[in-house]
Amino acid sequence: MTDKSLLLNGKKFYYDEIAAYSFRNSIPLNGYESKTLEFCRSWLTGIQEFPIQTSGSTGTPKVMHLTRQQMEASARRTIKILNLQSGDRMLACLNTEYIAGMMMLARGFIADLEMVIVDPVSNPLALAPADEQIDFSSFVPMQIQTILQDMPAALPQLNHMKGILVGGAPVSPMLQRELRSIKSPVYHTYGMTETASHIALRRLSGPEAAEYYEVLDDISVGIDRRGCLTIKGDITNNELLVTNDIVELLTPTRFRWIGRADNTINTGGVKVQIEKVELAVAEALIDWDSAPRSFVAPQPDELLGEKIVLVLEGNPLEAGKEQELLKTLRKFLKRFEMPKELYYIPAFTETATGKISRQRTLKKLGLYTG
Repeated sequence: MTDKSLLLNGKKFYYDEIAAYSFRNSIPLNGYESKTLEFCRSWLTGIQEFPIQTSGSTGTPKVMHLTRQQMEASARRTIKILNLQSGDRMLACLNTEYIAGMMMLARGFIADLEMVIVDPVSNPLALAPADEQIDFSSFVPMQIQTILQDMPAALPQLNHMKGILVGGAPVSPMLQRELRSIKSPVYHTYGMTETASHIALRRLSGPEAAEYYEVLDDISVGIDRRGCLTIKGDITNNELLVTNDIVELLTPTRFRWIGRADNTINTGGVKVQIEKVELAVAEALIDWDSAPRSFVAPQPDELLGEKIVLVLEGNPLEAGKEQELLKTLRKFLKRFEMPKELYYIPAFTETATGKISRQRTLKKLGLYTG
């Protein structure tokens, strides 16, 4: 282990000194670096169980525990499907306090990759060594979008990668269109903390781009009576995990994601899936310059029980622009699916992993949060 090392924000750390904490008095560290090295030390010293905090994007954050065996099983599937080899260089730029970032480190250790770790900023590629080719990385949608917009010169570097994972949030139609042009395999991930990261991948780039997810080897999926996905395999300790994700099961190993069961709005007796309305909003905004971020939520209504509202980030649209948006939405949505009100907020509240915190944003607006 003596000669093995990783690069963290430009500082080199040898595995031996990480395991022994022998660097602590000689190299100044910020809080993020300390927590990242704490996980690395736990992994290198053979810890068998890891406490992991969920992001809180769909509910109250909680701490759960995953075994080393679960994390190794998940990591090996990704290593296999992307054909990662010893010596390949990996860019780790997701928050290492959460499962996505932790699993990047676990893959690096298991596959013996050269690890370049940087802070989880909006353009992490700008922090990576410019003269070194990256073979593998994982981004949230905001990060890859920022890279494509701010660093067009980085496209050849992206094209050279063995694989690029994108996860943690939906990928907008506009971003999907941009990702199709990347020559490397780009995958949208499906998974959660409970499954030690992703259990299925959806191709986003090239002619193989698809609308469905393909389940990884030796993982069983099904649907319950609500139409929600169930998962079983070594990543769940062979226990049946029932999710809140409504899916269309196309084959025993292939599914199309529809939305979350708790994202159904009952408006006037008609059930509307929030994700369908949000997709229509994204399509309506696809050709706008500097299109605002947005999300859809239910609000109490005396007549309908619940009404659909649209929350937009930034300054209020001019009246003409707002009418243009609503007119375009009517091309994609039925009358009962249309937002009944629009709300604006200067900036969305986000979770620690960069996801929109809907409940906290609604609360800041003084709206009902359920």
